This record gives sequence, C-alpha cells and structure tokens, in this order.
Amino acid sequence: MAEDGLRLNGFSPGLAIILNEEDRRDNSQKTHLVSYHDDIRNPSVERTLEHVFDLPYKSIHPPTCPIDADFVRSVLKKEIPKFRGSPNWACSDSDRDGICVSGVADGAVVIDEASICGEVRSFKQPLLVESLAVFSSVRANACMWKGKWMYEVLLETCGIQQLGWATLSCPFTDHKVVGDAEDSYAFDGKRVKKWNKDAEKYGQSWVVGDVIGCCIDLDCGEILYYRNGVSLGVAFDKVRKMGPGLGYYPAISLSQGERCSMNFGAHPFKYPVDGFLPIQAPPMLNFHVNYLLQCLLRLLEVHSIDKADSSSVEKLRRLKRFASLEELFYPVSRGICEELFSLIDEQPRSAEYIGWGPLVSFLLEVFRMQALHDYASLDRVVDLFLEFSGSRSVFQHVINALSCSCKTTPLVLTECPYSGSYPYLALACHILRHEELMILWWKSGDFESLLEGFLSRKGPNKQDLQRLMPSVWWPGSCEDMSSESSMILTTTALSGAINKIEEMHRELCCLVIQFTPPITPTQLPGSLFRTFLQNLILKNRGADRNLSPPGVSSNSVLVSLYTVILHFLSEGFPMGDICGWMKGSRTKAGIDEGFLHRGGQQSFPVGLFLRTDPHRTDISRLGGSFNHLLKSHPVNDRETEVVQWEEGCMDDEKTKITHSTEKKPCCCSTSDVDFGRTSKDPIRYISKGSRGHCSPIPERSAHVAAECSTGSLNDEIVDKPSSSDQSESDFRYRPVQTLRSLPSTSHLSNATLREEELLDAMLLLYHLGLSPNFKQASYYMSHQSQSISLLDETDKQIRERCCTEELKRLKEARNFYREELIDCVRQCSWYRITLCSRWKQRGMYAACMWIVQLLLVLSKVDSVFIYIPEFYLEALVDCFHALRRSDPPFVSSAIFIKQGLASFVTFVVMHFNDPRISSADLRDLLLQSISVLVQYKDYLVAFESNEAAIQQMPRALLAAFDNRSWIPVTNIILRLCKGSGSGSSKHVEASSSALFQGLLRDAFVHDEGLFSAFLNRLFNTLSWTMTEFSVSIREMQENYPVLEMQQRKCCVIFDLSCSLVRVLELCTCEIPQAFLLGPEMNLRRLTELIVFILNHIATAADAEFFDLLLRRQFQAPEKINRAMILAPLVGIISNLMDASADFESREHNDVVGVFASMDCPATVSCGFQYLLSYNRGVMRGGDASIVRVRLLETFATCLTEALERRGSSNGAEDKEESYCCICYACDADAQFEPCRHISCFGCITRHLLNSQRCFFCNMAVIEVVRFDGKEG
Repeated sequence: MAEDGLRLNGFSPGLAIILNEEDRRDNSQKTHLVSYHDDIRNPSVERTLEHVFDLPYKSIHPPTCPIDADFVRSVLKKEIPKFRGSPNWACSDSDRDGICVSGVADGAVVIDEASICGEVRSFKQPLLVESLAVFSSVRANACMWKGKWMYEVLLETCGIQQLGWATLSCPFTDHKVVGDAEDSYAFDGKRVKKWNKDAEKYGQSWVVGDVIGCCIDLDCGEILYYRNGVSLGVAFDKVRKMGPGLGYYPAISLSQGERCSMNFGAHPFKYPVDGFLPIQAPPMLNFHVNYLLQCLLRLLEVHSIDKADSSSVEKLRRLKRFASLEELFYPVSRGICEELFSLIDEQPRSAEYIGWGPLVSFLLEVFRMQALHDYASLDRVVDLFLEFSGSRSVFQHVINALSCSCKTTPLVLTECPYSGSYPYLALACHILRHEELMILWWKSGDFESLLEGFLSRKGPNKQDLQRLMPSVWWPGSCEDMSSESSMILTTTALSGAINKIEEMHRELCCLVIQFTPPITPTQLPGSLFRTFLQNLILKNRGADRNLSPPGVSSNSVLVSLYTVILHFLSEGFPMGDICGWMKGSRTKAGIDEGFLHRGGQQSFPVGLFLRTDPHRTDISRLGGSFNHLLKSHPVNDRETEVVQWEEGCMDDEKTKITHSTEKKPCCCSTSDVDFGRTSKDPIRYISKGSRGHCSPIPERSAHVAAECSTGSLNDEIVDKPSSSDQSESDFRYRPVQTLRSLPSTSHLSNATLREEELLDAMLLLYHLGLSPNFKQASYYMSHQSQSISLLDETDKQIRERCCTEELKRLKEARNFYREELIDCVRQCSWYRITLCSRWKQRGMYAACMWIVQLLLVLSKVDSVFIYIPEFYLEALVDCFHALRRSDPPFVSSAIFIKQGLASFVTFVVMHFNDPRISSADLRDLLLQSISVLVQYKDYLVAFESNEAAIQQMPRALLAAFDNRSWIPVTNIILRLCKGSGSGSSKHVEASSSALFQGLLRDAFVHDEGLFSAFLNRLFNTLSWTMTEFSVSIREMQENYPVLEMQQRKCCVIFDLSCSLVRVLELCTCEIPQAFLLGPEMNLRRLTELIVFILNHIATAADAEFFDLLLRRQFQAPEKINRAMILAPLVGIISNLMDASADFESREHNDVVGVFASMDCPATVSCGFQYLLSYNRGVMRGGDASIVRVRLLETFATCLTEALERRGSSNGAEDKEESYCCICYACDADAQFEPCRHISCFGCITRHLLNSQRCFFCNMAVIEVVRFDGKEG
C-alpha cells in the first residue's frame, strides 16, 4: 500500500487508524489496522465494526445483508451477553451485604419523613432540603451495619450544618442534633469541628458548592470525611459495631436557613472514594450504557479521521481502496442509539442516573473540555439523540447535571483558562442553541433554579487559595524574588479563567433573552429574562440582613448576574438580532455605544419607583417605607412619566466633563460621536410613549472598546475652582428649569425589558451581592497593610533585642504575622481577579456618573425623591469607594473625581443632612464619605472647587454634630484644619484647607446660635467620653491582666477624647472671644473639662500602667501616648492667654480667675504642674512648641498666685449656706419660675441648654429670675 505515495495521518492510504488496545478475549496485546481493504481478501467494514464495538479481531464475519440499524443491533445483542459475566459489568450482590433500605419498593434511598425533627422544606424530593427551624434534623431510610459506605452532600449554603451518621437510638430535638449522642457522629465545616457528644477541632472550613463525602468503614470502625475529594483524615475511630437492622443511618442537622443536597447514589458521585460503595446501588444497565456510548465515541473518532483529508479519501474511494464512513456512520450510530434508548425505556428510573453520569461524560468528551471545541460532532450527536423520543427525559437530566456541575467544579490552576465551570457552561450554551432543548428547559419546573446553577461559581477557602496561588509576593517582601513573577503568571492564568466563565454567562443570558416562549399571546424577546430577574429579586429580599430569610440565592449567582448586566449596559449587547425589541438606538455613522456611555440627553422612567409592584413594595425608600409614603405622599398620574435631563446639567459649565465634552470622563478617553445638542430645558418629564423615553439595547461595537479605554487619559488637568455666578436659593448650585409633565400616550408592553430596568436590577444586585464582597476585600486590604506594618515592626524589634526569651517570643509573633499576611495577600489577589478587571471598573465608574446625576435631578422633586429606593444611594456610595480603593487604582486620585464624578461631591455635601432622607444610617454614610475623602489632598481639592461644598458644608457640619454623627463631623473638622493646633503632629503643618478653615471661622462668628449649640454638644460629648475612659481605666486596673477587648475599647475612647479636645483647641484658636467676651459659662465649662482631664491623666495611680493600656502588643511607644491629649490642652491655654493680651483694652472674662475659683485648688495646681513638667520633658530644642510652653509657665505662675490669694481670703466667716448646691463654687443668685428652686445663674443656664425643666422637681420652667432683679 505504500506505493500509492499518499499518506493519511501518517499511515499508508487506506489505513484509517492504528489501534493499540487490549483484546478482552485472550488478554493479548494486539495492533491491527482498520481500512476499507487492509488486504485483498478481508473487507474493512467488518474490521471497522470490530473497532467500533471493541470486539476481537475477525469476530465479525462478512455480512450477508445490508449494514443497517437492525444489523448493528443484532451484532450488539449477540456480543454483549458474552461480557456480562465480567466483574467490570456488574457488582456482586455480596459486595452490598450489610445494608438494608426500608420503606421504598425500588430500593431508592430517600429521607425518612418520620425522622424529621424541626421544620424542613424539600426541593426535588428527596434530595434537596432546607431548614426553616432553629435546628432541623433528618435521617435517611438506609441502615448499615457492616462494609464501607458513603454518601455525598452538596452545600447550597455554608453555615452551621452537622453532617454524619446516627443510630435509631439517637434522639432528635431542638437541642439534640446529629453528633450530640454516643452513637451519633457529625462534622461541621462552619465551626471546623467534629461532634460526638463533645466537639473537637477537625477538618477545613467549607464554602458554598463544596461536596462533602461522608464515609463510614464499619469493618475498621472508622468514620472519614472528604472535601471535594480531598481527605480530611479519620474523624472518629472505635465506632461501635452493630447488628443487622441496628446500624448507622445517614443523618444531617441544619440550622435555620441552611440548605444542602444529598446524593446517596441516585447520581454518580462527584468525588468517589476507592473502596466505598454508594448507599443506593447504581442501575445495572449503567455498564451497558457506558459500553454503547463508548462505541458511539469510537465511531465519531473514525468518522473524524475519515474527514481529515477529503481529497485523499476521495481518491482512495475511486480506487475502491477506502469506503466513505459517511455511508456507514448513520446506520451504525442509529443502531447504537436504538439499543441505548430501548434499554433506558425498559428501566425509566435509570434515565436520571444515565443523564447525570455517562451521558454528560460522553458529551463532554465529544465536545472536548479544552479548546478547540468540536461543535460539529456535538451537533451531530444531539441531532441523532433527538430523533428518539426517549432522549427528552435524559436531556432534562443532562441540563440538571450541567447546572449542578457549575456549582461544584472548582478552578484548577493547571487547567486554566478552560477551568472551573467553563466546560459545563460552554457545553450547555451550545446544546441549548437547539430550540427543542431550550423549550425542554423552559418547560421544566426548575428553569429558574437551573439558570441560577449555571450562574453559580464555586469560590475557594483558605486551603483552595493556597493551591491556586502556591507562591505569594507583596511589595517590600523578603520572599524569593521568583515569587513575584510566579504570582503574576498565576493571577494572569486565573484572570483568564474567570473571563472565560463570565463570557459563557453572558452567552447563556443572551440565549435566554433571545428566547421567545411558544405561548399565546406571543411574548417579546427579553420577557423571560425579565421575569427571572423579578423573581430573583423577590426571592432575595432581606438577603442583606444579618439573618437572611430562607431560600436566598448564592452570593455567586448575584455577582454573576450583576456582571452580565454591567457588561450589557457598559460594553453593549453582543447580538444584534435582539435589539429589535426597543425603538431605534442613538447611533451615528454605524457606531453603537453602551447605555452607560452615551452622552447627551438621558432619561429614566419615574414609574419604576412609583408603581405598586409586589416585587418592590417592601424595598425601603429614602423617605421611609413604600406603604407609608403612599399614605403620606400619594402619587397617581406620575407612574406614566419619564424624567429627562441633559448629561452634566447639574455641574458647573466651566468644569463640566461629560461624554459629550471635548475632555472625556475617566471611563472614556476619546469619542468621535456627537451626542446631540444641549437642550434649553435641561430636565423635563415626558410621557412614556414619547420618542426617546427609553434607550434601546445596542449591538456591541469596536468603538466601545476604544471609547472606554483609559490608556490615553489626559492627566494634565487644570485645577480650576467653580466660578459660576449663578445661584439657587434651595440647593445653592447650578439652577434647573421648572419640571413639567406631559400626558402619556404609551402603547409599549409592560413585559418589554428596558435598559433602565436592567440598571435598576443591577444596582440591587450590587447592593445584595457585590457590596459584601467589596467590604470583605477592603477588610483584607486594610488587614494586609496592618500585617505588613506589624511584621516590619517585629523585624525591627528582633534586630534590637538580645534577650533570648524575648527574642523567642518575637519570632513566634513574626511567624504568626507572616502567615496572616500571606493569607491576606492571597485573598486580596482573589478579589482583584474576580472583581476588578478594567472593563468592570469602567462600567462601575460610568454607572456612578449615571446614578449620581439621576439622584441630583430627582432631588429637585420632593414627591419623587422620597420614593427612590435606598439601595440606589447605598450602591452609589459603596461603588464609588470600591473604585477609589481599587488596587491597582483605576485612575490616579488627581483625576478620579474631577474627570467625571464632581457631581458626587455635590450630592454628598447637599444631602448628608437632608431631612427627606429618613434613614440616619444613610445620612451617616454620606457624612462618612466626606470624612474619608477630605483626608486626601487630591480629593480635598475637589471639595474646594465645588460651589455646593463651599456654600453649605461648614454650617451643615456644625448643625450635624449631634449624639449620632459627632464622630465623623469631628474627623472632618480636624482633617480640614489639620496642623492648626498643638496636638495634630510633631511638626507644625500648614492647614489642609485654608479655605474651609476660614469658612468654619465665618460660621463660628456670624451664626452665634449655631455655634452656641455646637459648643454645648461638644462639651457634653467630651465630658461623656472622658467619663467612659475613666471608668474603663478603673475596670482594667481591677481586672488585671487586661483583656484584648477592654484594651481596644480604652484605646478607641481615648482617641475620640483626643479628637474632641483638638476641636476645642481649634475653637479657642479661631474664636477665642466666645470664651473671653461671651458668657462666662463657656469659659467655666471649658475650665471644668480641662481640670477633669488633668485629674485623670496626671494623677493616675500607675503612670506606666496607663501608657501600657494605650499601646497594643508590639506597637511602638511613639504611636500613642498621653501627649496626644496633653498637647491640645497646652494649645487651649496658650490660645486663651494670647487672646487675653489682645483683649486687655476691653472687659473680658478672667481665665486665671476662673481656674482659681474651682472648688479643688490642690487638684488644679497639681494638674498644671504635671502638665508643665510633662511638656518640658518632651520638648526639643528649637521646637516651635517652646513658645507655648513659656506661655504655660506664665499661666502656671499666675494661677499659683491667684490660688494663694484665694487661700488667704478664706479666713473670713464661711457663708456656705449661700452657695449653689450644684457647683458649690458660686453664690445661689437665681431661681426657677414658677417652682422657685434656687441655684446659681451659671448652673441654671447650662442646664437649660439641654432641658427646659427644673433639675430639682422636673417642672417646666417658664422663666429664670436673678436676685438682682434681672430676668434670665
């Protein structure tokens, strides 16, 4: 045959394949050739069939009839019985001795309903269960007393679940669960413990999607557990042996809301363990089916070789040396399928096992799990199967199995990028392109739960991350430098795998969107996806609570669906044929833009907030609950309205940056599209049916990728503050024209899926799914920074210490910090891979721009603003800060706000004290955003150039200083005025913002009532924090050694007290006249607080103990000490002394005299001597604080003299009866009316700042009368 000179796959022409396989008849290794004519006398058809059916050489004789399906089935029926005696084909009955299944005729293992304790909800009976009680327990109907058995549990949630085994004698109650009795054994991966009466540490923490193998070896008396096929070791030994019927039952206990799926053998195990048998025996025909599917697979392989070189094959066919396998494929494949589905029809219950196991494996092998996929062969197989009616039930199980596999399959580094759920998603996406299978899936009762399964993605625990990222590196680490390149390669590979999975998620959702259910009336494309979104939102109401309600979706489902929608809205839809559901898109010259990146006119249907929709009525709104708002602010006609505005209409014209301006936002570097002219009426309402009320879903184009690239951003941005000369009385920023409403003429179906609805759903998904992940990522980032600092500090101390015992302790601490740091690095890398790809950041930035403009526009209309869901505001703020903290950063901080998000600053400063926002938590969220941003110079510049911030923020901050918001307000004031006091830093700094410091001073001076109320709350708060600090110190002195929680509490309170004292220092610096020229009460309250602080700081019983309390383990002494609170006290005294000199020509309050008049002269003198000596001790030569210390010395001298004069004057007759019974320092010179109780005017005035009732009898005070005849 070699003389023909043609080669096919490396062999002579006429040779289709070389087979090297073990001959099952004589166990001899044979190599034989399959060809049309491998010699003159032996036709190749028989040899080909021998290969396809894996039969011995020349076991098939030349056929006497045409080769058709009947001939093939006759061969199969003749040959298959010869193999049934092999141990590979069936399990011996003796292998299953030692087990008894009761209550079910067909031997199926299910949950024994009589064993249920608590309240359990079953899905897909009998496998998936969920606990609705505090604790629910169930037992299976199978008992084992000898042998080795196992079952698997798929975790749908990852909370407290106790999985294991129990005998009938183990009681189940609300407080007695699996593992709490002597013959009851359980493992709980949430608490990482095993349970047998008592709990012990065991195993690993588990995550959603884990498959836990529960194994019992009754021959050796051991119980073992496996997590995703990895042994966790022997959990229990010496397990007591039982007799027949008295053995161990599979049993689980679930806490409230927990959900899991149990597989006793009804499906093939995901991770079978050698030597352990499934509790439920697999169907006998499983081996027959496997054989038939392998035959079909070999036929496909031969067929693919036949098509490898069509020209060579055609030449051989003409020479009658090689026949076309196309002619042979159909009858052989049909005969195999007829035999296959006839077997399944004989045992219908086996369809589930076949669909979940052999058939899925076969389809994956045909399709190829790695690229390049064999789509043609897969289509041929699917079309072939669909010719048989019995394939429908099997395909339904195949879809179920693929969905489940997406939940359970983890990423494997060596398989990237085609790892994790990708192969199953890719296979599902392709077979569901067959309309018949898509309809089959839609008609199933589990359509939505299966779609959730496809959107699931299994996350890693600590051990999984260690396998995925074996090498770690962080900036400044002393690790092997090769670890850096290794980690870069690892993260790149994992990012590729995540991208592949997300691509398949989008493709699957596009299929669902495009699918039109075959029902009447005909539905529009997208209606099915819209219904799925609504039901998902309805099911996940309350998922953000501490205790989630039962039935909520996995977090990965919410994240995946959010990612899909974000890509659709930001990058555009990948399929042009689904764009017809909406009216014409805004395009130019064939260029389509993602919804979030379109400039010009924007619109939003207000009815989305106002309509009474059961999916949304229980969602909290900015103004309160929806039902309450309907009663207090009813809306009727506005459900048909759509608000329109011009992008950037709320920004200053000179600094405005939009998608339509020459300078682009951070999410878009360049744009060649003119998005239309600016409307004269920047905001208006139009009816739903009017043109442009909602935006079409455009096709994804190459332009979006170019437009959204941040590679060419112009970083040289001129810092120009707002100079708009326009004003608005209510909101103090660029005015907006009057809103107007037009009647509705809409005929658009409510079932139409709109981009605005997708945006609304995306924000809720972000709030429920993404926000917790970003908070966790932020925690790990902060913890990573802290661990690096602790590691560096410990390394420094190791180099300095010589004591062996101390060195040993430090090295142990270093190892601990290093392990924590390595874990944090892995966690941060994982979140970076899954959450922070560039296209996601672009989309998030554009979404922030879109939402903040929508909120600003709607804030002009009270009746609509109060109906906005709270999650809009929460998602906006969280998304903004997630982008700001992203590592690596999305863009530089210098342009992050300026180039697109200036409106965010406007919104937070306008609404952090907005009474229309009913939730104090939301107002705090806005206030905390300001607190975070103003500590960074680049962001502070954005506030200084913002007109709303300049005009409103200083006074609003002072007004917001109350019992709830005083901490962020204090931080903001100190950050705006950093460096202006003695206690801010070691070196005198310029103010962080001279502009805002001046604005705060103006607010202090020009609004006396506002400043008086602020000062009163400041005094009250500081008095409370110092009292709490004093109590904490005493508690720790009495309960030494100090607990970690006590120490942390003490440090926090001390730090807050220091901040408040620094604010007082700022007040005495900026407006000393409030203490010297105003009511003496302000100066007296200030004096009392200073003496109170000095008393607790200076006279502490053990100064060393005090300092140790304020420092954590291995924290440097300079990080925190008592100078933090003593320095601003010096500043207060110095400020008052300087101001007193300036006010000498005017009558003013005597600072020294007020201090001398205190009722504890010894304490005052001792406190100031300590303050003076402490400052001398820490003072450095040339330090600017020398001047302040000299002023303090002068003040101390004057105070000593005043105290001596007061002591000499005390020789006169004591008139204690005329003293105020509250302060015992002043004469009782005023009385309350009408109750006529007497006290000093100072104490009465101070009391009336906080209460209008007499502090003796609690009667309402009408007026205060002084004994000199003056009215208070």
